[in-house]
Amino acid sequence: MENNLPKHIAIIMDGNGRWAKHRGLPRTMGHRAGIKSVRRVVEACVAMKIPVLTLYAFSVENWKRPKKEIGLLMRLLSEFLEKEIDEMNEHNIRFMAIGRLEELPDFVRERLWKTIQATSQNTGLVLNLALNYGGRSEIIDATKKIVQNVKEAKMSVDAINEESFSKFLYTDGIPDPDLLIRTSGEMRISNFLLWQISYSEIVVTKKLWPDFDRSDLEKAIQEFQSRERRFGATEAISRK
Repeated sequence: MENNLPKHIAIIMDGNGRWAKHRGLPRTMGHRAGIKSVRRVVEACVAMKIPVLTLYAFSVENWKRPKKEIGLLMRLLSEFLEKEIDEMNEHNIRFMAIGRLEELPDFVRERLWKTIQATSQNTGLVLNLALNYGGRSEIIDATKKIVQNVKEAKMSVDAINEESFSKFLYTDGIPDPDLLIRTSGEMRISNFLLWQISYSEIVVTKKLWPDFDRSDLEKAIQEFQSRERRFGATEAISRK
């Protein structure tokens, strides 16, 4: 397990609503149970010394949900961050967030900023939440920034390549995910990190997110370790 660990794990946390429905509970209880899984997975990544963990917490499409549910999700997010700041600092976790954060409610943005600032000097696990995030939106936003830079003569068209484009993404400075995990058994990537997962290994588990624990994470990592990563070559190679 200790050899060939992924440097960046990304997770599509799916199944909170179904978990609650199967138990005859309101969806809100599924979301609260999902927070416990977040804690378990973060603790496991810290213990295994995984450098980066990105969690898909709220997509740009999630605004289509009932307003009451959205309001609860925003409150749960704010409460989670407020409660976990001390734990993050204790475990040397640096918190980050990606997405169209400016469109989130003021109280959420304020809590995000405080958490980012409070943990900015930590050097352990980077806990990265994707909030109001969409892969297509990210690529569009990056393209707009590049166009503006070209118009202002800050860069030339010839300077646009994969490496320079990546610097305009929300994830600038973060390595691309080695491993993408999706819970609940759904076989789709749901507009998540479309650019960054081009060579990620994908593991899908039928476990619903509130039931996902360290043993499930370890199984996904073991599956990752069993695969040959070729990156388009004819033989397995290591990408650093």
